[in-house]
Amino acid sequence: MIDDLDQKIIRVLNENARKSYREMAKQLDVSVTAVINRIKKLEKADVIKGYIPVVNRDYFGIKLTALIALRLAQGNLLETQKQIARDSRIAAVYDITGEWDSLVLGYFKDRKDLNDFIKSLLTKNNIDRSITHIVLNVVKEERQILV
Repeated sequence: MIDDLDQKIIRVLNENARKSYREMAKQLDVSVTAVINRIKKLEKADVIKGYIPVVNRDYFGIKLTALIALRLAQGNLLETQKQIARDSRIAAVYDITGEWDSLVLGYFKDRKDLNDFIKSLLTKNNIDRSITHIVLNVVKEERQILV
């Protein structure tokens, strides 16, 4: 169970995961040892799964964000989703409810890159249909969980 100190540590890490243990301890008014032990506990319990930089995709030539809804034929749904997830352009693959079976979030260099990905998807035997939405503006995009 997550307690108040764990929540405070997560909030500080969400603000700046590169902050030193000493700075965190001072901000939270606890000992450095307490911060270190709590973070190690959270990592060991797989609550904190890793630390990643938040990067500017434009710098890497990524100009398009797309959401692709898929209708999959009966059969190996999970295996198809796992296969799609292996593509480096794909950030997320969700198994969803409703009219569609899966929702894919991808980042692409340009329209040609997106088109190549869609065409390769449609060659798979168990993908019946797709619909692609191109993101025009990002209003909010967060990976952090606010506690």
